Formats: sequence, C-alpha cells, structure tokens
Amino acid sequence: MAVVTAAEIARLAGVTRAAVSNWRRRYPDFPRPAAGTSTSPLFPLAEVQQWLERQGKGQETSGEVELWRELRAQHGDDMLTALGSVATQLLDDPASHRFPPLTGSAAAVVTALAVERGTQALYSDLIERCIVSTARSGGEPMSTPTLARIVAALAGPVDTADAIVYDPACGAGTLLLGIGPAAHYYGQDLNSTTAAITELRSRLDGTSVTVACGDSLRDDRFAGLRADLVVCEPPVGVADWGREGLLLDPRWELGVPPRSESELAWVQHCYAHTAPGGRTLVVLPASVAYRRAGRRIRAELVRRGFLASVVALPPGLISNHSLPVYLWELRRPVEGDADPTHIRMIDLSTATPETIGTASGMPVQSADVPLIDLLDDEVDLSPGRYVTADRENYSVEYAALRDEVRRVAQELLDLLPELPAGAGRIEGAPIGLGDLVRNGLVDLDSTAPTSRTDQLDTDFLRGFLRSSANTRRSTTVTGTFRLDARSAQLPQMDIDRQLEYGSVFRRLAAFEDRLREAVAVGGRVSALAFDGLTNGALLPAVMDASTRQDEHREGQEK
Repeated sequence: MAVVTAAEIARLAGVTRAAVSNWRRRYPDFPRPAAGTSTSPLFPLAEVQQWLERQGKGQETSGEVELWRELRAQHGDDMLTALGSVATQLLDDPASHRFPPLTGSAAAVVTALAVERGTQALYSDLIERCIVSTARSGGEPMSTPTLARIVAALAGPVDTADAIVYDPACGAGTLLLGIGPAAHYYGQDLNSTTAAITELRSRLDGTSVTVACGDSLRDDRFAGLRADLVVCEPPVGVADWGREGLLLDPRWELGVPPRSESELAWVQHCYAHTAPGGRTLVVLPASVAYRRAGRRIRAELVRRGFLASVVALPPGLISNHSLPVYLWELRRPVEGDADPTHIRMIDLSTATPETIGTASGMPVQSADVPLIDLLDDEVDLSPGRYVTADRENYSVEYAALRDEVRRVAQELLDLLPELPAGAGRIEGAPIGLGDLVRNGLVDLDSTAPTSRTDQLDTDFLRGFLRSSANTRRSTTVTGTFRLDARSAQLPQMDIDRQLEYGSVFRRLAAFEDRLREAVAVGGRVSALAFDGLTNGALLPAVMDASTRQDEHREGQEK
C-alpha cells in the first residue's frame, strides 16, 4: 500500500502543511494514518486522493489564487494594504478610508469566496498566504498561525471574565487574537498598516481590541496598562532599540538591558505591563537563554522568582527562519504568594508542531529545577540542559525505533528512482521563468512556483528550477537562496516528456521529505541508545570470543 506524509499531501493539493493539519482537525472523514508514528504519520495515498477529489481540494484553491493575482495586479508588492482592502469589503464598511476599496474582478472574487468559505476562514487563509509570501520575499516577519496556536494552547484559557490581553509588538494580530476569549485586547505595533489590520481582524472575529501605532519601547502608548496576560514575539537582533534614551526608564526592574540584548528589553517591557497574578509569555530565540551579555538580567529573573517556566519549541515556527525558539513564561506575584523555589523546564523541541497542545501530542518532557541550580556563572536557561527524557522502558522503545529505521530505509530505497545515463545535455532552447510569469502561465504567489496551464507540468517546473545553474543565479553572496524569476530558466519540452520528468522530480521531493524524517528518527534512536547504555537501561549484546576479536580488529583499523 502506497503511503504519503503530510508534506506530500500538501504538495499534492498545492497548499501549506498548516492547511493539511487544519483539514485533519476540521474534517472527521479525513483519512486516518495507516503507518508511521504519532509525530510522523503516514496516510494511505489512494484514500487521500479520493478525499481530495471529493472535497475539491487542490482544485478549489484556484479561486484564492486568482484573488491573490488580482490583488497583486492592483497593489503590487504592498499586499498588506491589499489585505486591509479585503477586510474593509468583508466588513461592508465603505466609510472606512484607511484602505482603498477593491475594484473590478477582485471585489467580485472576494464576495464569492466569502459566501463559499465564510469571511473568517477566507481572511485567515489570506493572512497565512501573506505571511508565507512576505517571508519568502525577505519582508517584515509576522507571527505564524502555527506559533499562535501553540502559544494559545500552552497559555490555556484566560481565567477571569474581564481579562485583558496585551501584545506590544502585535503585527497583524495573529498572536494577540489567537488567545482567549478575553474581555478586551490591546496591541501596539510600529507598522501602521499591520496595526490597522489587527483592528479589522478583531471586527471580523467579533472581539474588542484597542490598537495603537508606534515603537512600544520608545513610545509606550499604554504606559498605565496592566494586563492579565501579555503575549509577544518581539523583533530580534535590533541594535538601535533606544537604550541611550531609556537608561532611567522604570520598566527596567531587573536592570538596564545591554545594547546587544534588545530581547531582554522586550521581556522587561512585557513584564512591566503584567498585573499582579498575571502572566507574560514571550517567544525568544534560543540564544537569549545563554548569551553572556544577558546573564545578569537572567539571574535577577531567577533570583526574584519572576520566571515560572521555559519551553523549548520545535524549529520551523517562525516565518523568516527555521531556528528553534523558546517560550518564556513570567508570573507577577500577588501579595502573600509563597516565594517560588523551582523553575519548570519543558523540552518540546522534537515534537511535531501540529500535535502540541492536542490530545495526540507527545508526552511532555520536563524538569522542575531548583533556583539555586540555575544561579551559576552562566545562568543558562536552556531546557535541554536540565530535562532528561522520561522513559519507562528503554528496550521496548529502542526496538520500536530500530524497526522504524528499517522500515524508513526500505521506503527511501523504494522512493529513489532508477535513472539511466543521459547524453550530458538537454536538447531544446531554454525559456525564462520571467516570461512565463508575465504571460500568466506561472504563479509565484503560492507556497512554491505553480503552473497555471495544462501545457506546463508543475513538478517539471519546480524540478528544473532546482538545477545547479538556477540555484547559482538565485543565491546571494551571503549564501541566502531567493528565487530570481528574472534569470531562472527551464528547457522547452512537450507535455508528455514533462510529465516523465515531473514524475521523477515528485519522487525525489518525496525522498527528501522522508530523508529529513529519517534523520530525525536516527537522531532519536542514537540518543536513546547512548543514554540507555550509559545509565544501565540497555546492555551490549553478548558476543562470543571470535566475534569480539573481529569487532575489535575492525575498530582498530578505522
């Protein structure tokens, strides 16, 4: 039985992996996994194809793609303004002059899609498409829906009926409005367009929000606000964050942040706006937990009992990079609270993002670390330093992982196609990708370049765009890859030959996806083996004398 991963389903349907995760949650008839694990499920290909056909998935996205192209035509690269115009129409609020009204076919497509899919679902999908498109083009990063869902799941429900939630770097409101429900939301952002979109989104959702525009560190528009929950994914690595003009600012309860530690300035800003009994959740790069310049402030966080937990999240949750991040949870005590004695360290770095906070999520690996153990010269707050995996039966888990390695290895061999030798060149004059885009034959606004004609196979297109020549053209001097539509080229072939190449490219892409999963499995099984052997839970297999001598001889020769 042929099986596919969630990534392969996304490729089949022409959507993001997040969309596939949403389908699994929203549709009870979505095919159930036939193999794999809870964190890397494998689905029966035939059932998936039938389900996609029944639901029209993959085909119905053409309406959204068409809308995106129309918005591009009207607004160019300013897609945030385009989203503001869409929200204005969805709200049926022509009196709002913040964004220009949609015109022509774009207005008609928005109306039709809103009826078909609902205003909230349509706008959420457009926001997600904008986040992906903006990150790919090197634009301003925004919180991803997956990160917002995880933060909301880990935050839990807001306890009081009149609760206030605040985000001082709210962007387009994804993180702020993902929490709740709450009585009122407050947000501030430096970008006036994203701040306005946050307000429009709240109206679409039926929530109450107050949004201000400005730099929260330099120009705090809610200086007197104290919130029950503060959430934030602040800008990272900002050298000029206003330190010289804020040296005496009362927000620095833990000390003035160093110039190189803008993230710790945001942590203290968030905490200054936290009401007694309230909490702060800040998404930070992993390096903030151990950088030497910030150890004094980290020590004060620990010593004063402000820091409640640190959660290591899996990589890939941030729109503009794939590095791991941590979620810091701070609590402001109320009078009479006992002094904390421990900080909870939680390691979810190997979890599948879609399962965090769900019933099928992996068991939480955590440790309650005494404050005194953290107050050394480094004050390293990295959960991985303190959390040891909680395993009840090493031998059973090791055997299961070993079987999975064997199965994955066979799947990799099955996916890798046999390729006979060629002539070393491809006949046919090349055609530029830019020409195809200008003539409306290729869409660059999807998660990957997509053909819009039955005379060009999408997998053929994507495969040849990965040629070494196209890769060189699209790689900057700093090593960053960004597809250069002006110079990328692909050969001209008849559609039958394209389909032959496309089939092979599709198998290679599936091979790469499975290989990445195999690397993760390999890391888990090797770590488990080393841990089990060194703590006595696992033992080397008993060997006879001749086998031991052979093993020793081979080791000496290496």
